Amino acid sequence: MRLLGIDFGFKRIGVAIGESEVGVVTPRSALQASGALKTDAKSISQFARKEEVEGIVLGLPVEESGEEGRMARICRTLGDHLVECGENVHFVNEIYSSREAENTLIEAGVKVAKRKELRDGEAASVILERFFDGQSTQ
Repeated sequence: MRLLGIDFGFKRIGVAIGESEVGVVTPRSALQASGALKTDAKSISQFARKEEVEGIVLGLPVEESGEEGRMARICRTLGDHLVECGENVHFVNEIYSSREAENTLIEAGVKVAKRKELRDGEAASVILERFFDGQSTQ
């Protein structure tokens, strides 16, 4: 199954494409956030259709306590808008995904300036890998 991973942010939206059959996940260049969730959902949906994915895996920023805070509610609303666009949406707890992405880039020897550019797509890759590992949430 071909899926699109999303690491939502107010400035940039990290994206990655994954193939579940072979377990390959590829980060892509971030999309620019518009500041309006409906507009961002339409942009993500257009990207998903262009990439011919069967579903979208959206990172859900659950707090360490396990509670869903403000940002998680925003991501759930984005998910609702994606469903309105006709997309099949899954959620994955994205806790520490950006930190994990940053560490991966550091270990790969990526310079600081380049890491900022790549971090969002790498975080979206972490989200997809978690989904493939069976860590989806409702």
